Amino acid sequence: MPAAEVTPEKSLEGKRVHVWETAAPPLPKRLEGKVAIVTGGGRGIGEATVQVFALHGAKVVVADVEDVDGESLAARLGPSVSFVHCDVREEADIERLVDRTVARHGRLDVFCSNAGVLGRQAPRSDLSIAALDAEEFDEVMRVNVRGAALGMKHAARAMVPRRAGCIISVASVAGVMGGMGPHAYAASKHAVVGLTTNAACELGKHGIRVNCVSPFGVATRMLVNAWREVEDEHVDPAGAPPTAEEVEKTEEMVRGLANLKGVTLTARDVAEAILYLASDESRYVSGHNLVVDGGVTTSRNLIGL
Repeated sequence: MPAAEVTPEKSLEGKRVHVWETAAPPLPKRLEGKVAIVTGGGRGIGEATVQVFALHGAKVVVADVEDVDGESLAARLGPSVSFVHCDVREEADIERLVDRTVARHGRLDVFCSNAGVLGRQAPRSDLSIAALDAEEFDEVMRVNVRGAALGMKHAARAMVPRRAGCIISVASVAGVMGGMGPHAYAASKHAVVGLTTNAACELGKHGIRVNCVSPFGVATRMLVNAWREVEDEHVDPAGAPPTAEEVEKTEEMVRGLANLKGVTLTARDVAEAILYLASDESRYVSGHNLVVDGGVTTSRNLIGL
């Protein structure tokens, strides 16, 4: 017998239809039971990552040189989040950070190396390779590369005995293609990508995944202050927190450079990408550079598509 034809309208006649009036059920906590460290966790992308990790059930240790920012964030987020002062240029600081985390929580599952500096941005004429400041180059490399390498070293020390763990570094589109930042910054972020792939090659046999995230421009305090410096070389690059107007101006500049329109990249977007790499959803992803750029580094519309 052929099946009866039923229209949606007829199938609902005389029936009570339930409509959800409450919020959608909460999503599973993707880091439940995990212990994570986030360096440079007091501001910007690091702060957003700490918030997302805590939201998803992780115990998070915020590591930063800015004690006020780190302690304030930990206090706001509750007992699952704590703060440890850490200068990533100093190996003793990173060693102590990892040791204190393991002593307090019994393990380390995720190490996110986010601490970084842009370096001097202005005046533009001084960005030339012919005017390279060797001391500034060394300082950028000490924070961005040495810091990431030492983070990998001491995270691996804690993770290898358990044969599990995840190391994530924040790189940049400046480590993917040229023309995205000053020479020292670009060199440092290329190095972070290289460290990621090399460490992944070694640590895979211990069950440890190593990845990095390369975002496009996010209107963090660091970027806003850097672009202030571009406009006025006398501005202190570590100056006051940006105003709402300055943030919007920076976001507008980034949107103008972006390939993907209708979306403004935020620190939360980058944090969600880091969350994916930290979670078991990416359990077979290692040695990967997750580029969060809306297609900027892969798209050059030269033929008017």
